Amino acid sequence: MILVTGSAGFIGSNFVLDWLAQSDEAVVNLDKLTYAGNLENLATLKGDPRHIFVQGDIGDASVVGKLLAQHKPRAVVNFAAESHVDRSIHGPGEFIQTNIVGTFNLLEAVRAYWSGLAAEEKSNFRFLHVSTDEVYGSLKKDDPAFSETNRYEPNSPYSASKAASDHLVRAYHHTYGLPVLTTNCSNNYGPYHFPEKLIPLMIVNALAGKPLPVYGDGQQIRDWLYVKDHCSAIRAVLAQGRLGEVYNIGGWNEKANLDIVHTVCALLDELRPRSDGKSYREQITFVTDRPGHDRRYAIDARKIERELGWKPAETFDTGIRKTVRWYLDNQDWVQHVQSGDYRNWVEKNYAGRAR
Repeated sequence: MILVTGSAGFIGSNFVLDWLAQSDEAVVNLDKLTYAGNLENLATLKGDPRHIFVQGDIGDASVVGKLLAQHKPRAVVNFAAESHVDRSIHGPGEFIQTNIVGTFNLLEAVRAYWSGLAAEEKSNFRFLHVSTDEVYGSLKKDDPAFSETNRYEPNSPYSASKAASDHLVRAYHHTYGLPVLTTNCSNNYGPYHFPEKLIPLMIVNALAGKPLPVYGDGQQIRDWLYVKDHCSAIRAVLAQGRLGEVYNIGGWNEKANLDIVHTVCALLDELRPRSDGKSYREQITFVTDRPGHDRRYAIDARKIERELGWKPAETFDTGIRKTVRWYLDNQDWVQHVQSGDYRNWVEKNYAGRAR
């Protein structure tokens, strides 16, 4: 059995679904169910005895300790995090609490559990911490991609809080011997992505006839990774990764934000044309950039390929088509996650940005 935290969110739920599609090893699923956590993501697992869901906070050491003692997992995979840069700008406190204090409390509970294991179980145990490429800061146009040895230079409250959590995980390995692994991934996309992020927001707004807000000049570059490829990479790191090591996970797909929006519009033009026959591109609206917006991220994923034999299965063209098709086929899910809180957030974030 493994314990997965933050597993009702976008990447976590995809990982749990993927894990149970690949293996009969049971999953204990711990999630606080904040705005981005959604049990509908896991609806297909209802009644599956291999999946145990518990609503709780990684920052609650007593809850985590009881779960560890009861289920005795051989590994913990930590996805739990506040993860939206814009939200961290408006309200950094929650990011400090969850990403730093929460990770500390989780590490303390896991260390106490691991210390009490028998020798063989102790040797086989793993704590895998899922992080982001944003901890490395921003790249210039011609800079080499981020490698695992890049200096940390976070530029937002979100990335700073994740950087702190990475340092804590590293420290618990070097100080206490806790058998940890860390992954730093590029921008994920795919099914169950909460529609405040770029790709799902563009799809949802386009279909609703709303503006497609693009920050600044739209030339911010990201490396895009299909979420199911990310899940397969995490499985590889958990199974074969060297203790204490960091593995960068990327899709080898550097794209400017505006190019992403154009691609989404083209797919929607093909798959769900506007009734007036015009392109969805006509809905693109350039808005004031967000503060401290990093210009470019890029992941050098050669280490994980060299050591573990992993590389992404999807190209951006195949992955984005699957993603757009999923949102078109799952409109009920989209409607359910667009609660009053979501609408209030979008209005708050984009109010006054139009230019």
